[in-house]
Amino acid sequence: MAKHQTTFSSSFRSSSCILVFLSALSSIPLLYWSYFIGYGYCHHVQMTELNHVQMNKENGPINLLKYPKAWNNLVYPSKPPKRLLKVALFVKKWPEKNQAGGMERHALTLYLALAKRGHEIHIFTISSSSSTSLSSYFNMSNLHFHFSRPMGSGSMDQIVAWKQFLTESATASRPFDVIHTESVGLRLTRPNNLNNLAVSWHGIAYETIHSDIIQELVRNPEDSQSSAFAGKMMKVVEEVKFFQYYAHHVATSDHVGDVLKRIYMIPEERVHIILNGVNEEIFKPDVSMGNDFRLKLGIRADKSRSSIILGLAGRLVKDKGHPLMFEALKQIFKENSTFRDSVIVLIAGNGPWGDRYKELGSNVMVLGPLERERLAGFYNAIDVFVHPTLRAQGLDQVPLEANLVGKPVMATKLASFTGSIIVSKEMGYTFAPTVGELKKALYEVWEDGKEILQQKGRVARERGLNLFTATKMAAAYERLFLCIASSDDGRQAENQDEDYCIYQPTS
Repeated sequence: MAKHQTTFSSSFRSSSCILVFLSALSSIPLLYWSYFIGYGYCHHVQMTELNHVQMNKENGPINLLKYPKAWNNLVYPSKPPKRLLKVALFVKKWPEKNQAGGMERHALTLYLALAKRGHEIHIFTISSSSSTSLSSYFNMSNLHFHFSRPMGSGSMDQIVAWKQFLTESATASRPFDVIHTESVGLRLTRPNNLNNLAVSWHGIAYETIHSDIIQELVRNPEDSQSSAFAGKMMKVVEEVKFFQYYAHHVATSDHVGDVLKRIYMIPEERVHIILNGVNEEIFKPDVSMGNDFRLKLGIRADKSRSSIILGLAGRLVKDKGHPLMFEALKQIFKENSTFRDSVIVLIAGNGPWGDRYKELGSNVMVLGPLERERLAGFYNAIDVFVHPTLRAQGLDQVPLEANLVGKPVMATKLASFTGSIIVSKEMGYTFAPTVGELKKALYEVWEDGKEILQQKGRVARERGLNLFTATKMAAAYERLFLCIASSDDGRQAENQDEDYCIYQPTS
């Protein structure tokens, strides 16, 4: 059965690559770059399959700095390492309750896990209304915050943050082992000779080209074309230049890892794929939690059993695909009363499209933003999670949360999703970002029914537990940081019994 599933997944992805290639050849000039993005990713998929076969044949030690797959695939010790690190994190914003974006939630999840492992963490970020209470809120003596006032634009003053870092480095009893920045929390535009600096990319300019193509194709003809569209190519060129100044790059999806190596021309030993992870202790299947969540919304048990419940979460804005979702639901509700009466849509989040969704009737409920614990109840209350985003940037956290709860995901056909999350139809649904294709996918979900959705959800959760947990993500980052630190300060030569850059497969 496992062999059959592997063959199916490989065939599915290869067929998708052929379709991308053929459709690009017959399309309008606007899709010129879509062809190269799609074709390049197909090459990545084929090489990943080859690497997967090759790695499975290897039983000997693995040089992690040249490991071509996501580090999440490997197994790490549950006990903290002998060496505890001092890590500096630069992040533009630290999460405030339920208002956090994906990058901030990644930082929160990762660094709470690393602090619990015993590492000394220093976080350099902007101050906010809750800054003074953060240290006492987390109540961890090894978690330190260094706040600076935001600039007029709301972004972090990196000059001030860097001075804080230098002061801490000069006055503290021990130096920093690793410096880590979430995207351009610390932007380097010239060589700094920091061999222990790693950057995690949650979105790069090359991906936005695909996003802009999609948004141009779905743009209302009455709306004006974005003036920024033509300038994106130069932004890619700019990134290719200054990305070279970071010693180590962490790609949060398989697709971005391929782009960094192939398009941005960064040597493979400096690019490491570590997929995003979410807290598996919060996001897990809980039938009673789902029942309670539905009851509080006034959804009776009999109504729940006879309905397919769709869920959406995040910012309810244009680039997250909500105009597309709204129009698809509006058309289906108008043309198919049975679908309308047998489907419930729960929407967690806020934004301008929240009020529009309310126009679709009582079966569409806009819940506003939810804290993580209530989000877990939300995922448990739905049958399938719909993610219609038009932004091809990074690996969004919400589909991962849904997967760990045991729910299948229905998402836009973007390379990061199809390459890292929904790798076959056994675990979810994908659709091209048009109203027509989204309607087809919604009808498919509806016709499949609860039993098939539950089956897909079980497959998605099983894969998610292997790849997308906070524990696995933190262990992978910890191993990378240990490897970087030991390579940078020469301690590895003194401690030959444990080479953190070499992975020894377990029997």
